[in-house]
Amino acid sequence: MTAPTGGGSARRADCIADAAGGVTFDIAGPGAPDASLVLRRRGGGTADAVRLPLTPARGSHSRAVLPSTVELAEGHWDAYTDDGSAVVPGIRDLRALVGRAPQAGRIKARVPYPTADGRLAVRCWLRHPHAEAGDIGVARGACTIEGVLYGAVLGAGAVGEARLGGAVHRVPAAAGGGGRFALTLPYATLAGPGVDGERSWTLWLRPSEGAEPVRISRILDDLWDRRSVFVYPAHEGTGYRAAPCYTAGNDLCVRLTPGTRPGPRRA
Repeated sequence: MTAPTGGGSARRADCIADAAGGVTFDIAGPGAPDASLVLRRRGGGTADAVRLPLTPARGSHSRAVLPSTVELAEGHWDAYTDDGSAVVPGIRDLRALVGRAPQAGRIKARVPYPTADGRLAVRCWLRHPHAEAGDIGVARGACTIEGVLYGAVLGAGAVGEARLGGAVHRVPAAAGGGGRFALTLPYATLAGPGVDGERSWTLWLRPSEGAEPVRISRILDDLWDRRSVFVYPAHEGTGYRAAPCYTAGNDLCVRLTPGTRPGPRRA
């Protein structure tokens, strides 16, 4: 369980997340008749709001439930009371999210979390198919990515892809049982003739020849932002430094920056 944050007179909500994508909110204090907990997608319009009815619960608490059957668009959903006041997070029980093995169909991942200013929000992902990153190895000027593919089948011609703008580099993807895949990406291929600024290559898995590529991410646990949690060693190449990293949305990338070892001289 995660310790509470926030304070003041704002309503406080304890959260329990389940493996199917449902979230239960227990809010301190009785709710008024017909009261609701409102989830509003950050940066969205008036249609990007979901009202969850509050019902009496244990003691003087009220309870709202976000069922796994209710689909929420990907993004950050902030929690409010009916009058527009922000809700602050209490205890967050996220144990059911660790080690998830989702069933067939759309992958719903929802993680209640405290924002930087102490409010309660829910980070939501909705993916089909989905390539879940697992172990990442770094050695000999390359990174090796292992993972599991959900919602699609690995077949002939499966490749990993690194993309930057219109550039695409492909490497073979090895298939294992249960949707497991592995690929190795040499950094020098991405560095090309040299690196004069920061570049982030997004990583994808194309399950078979002609299939649509699937973004490689890691969303099936209790971390809503793994940028500062999963930090990998950087490789120092000729004219560049390279390391795998995650974005704010938990998508996997390879970041290149100029290195200290001089690269090839440009004409």
